[in-house]
Amino acid sequence: MIIYNYVFIGMLLLGAIGFAMAPVIVMGILGPKKRSKSKSEIYECGLLTTGETWVRFRIQYYIYAIMFLVFDIETVFLYPWAAAYESLGLFALVEMVIFLLILAVGLVYAWAKGVLKWV
Repeated sequence: MIIYNYVFIGMLLLGAIGFAMAPVIVMGILGPKKRSKSKSEIYECGLLTTGETWVRFRIQYYIYAIMFLVFDIETVFLYPWAAAYESLGLFALVEMVIFLLILAVGLVYAWAKGVLKWV
């Protein structure tokens, strides 16, 4: 009986992979194949690029983005927890405090490393 569950999960996985790969395969078959210089150029607002097209960004910008995502995800977890707080009980409160402490430790660590200094 358990093997049927795995077969069902395998079929769902194959269906998901097929659903994701179908547009790529169809585009490869039906899409235009004519190459040209203008198609291989970098598109930047319809204007010709001036100067270097590859610009290095400071790693600090990426760290800011990652920290924003971490604290944005924190809000995604906090809102449903706060909405269902009465039915969750004391155990959920302790779990959320531990979750917030882990995030606070990460923030203090980033602050101590100087990540939050805008240069």
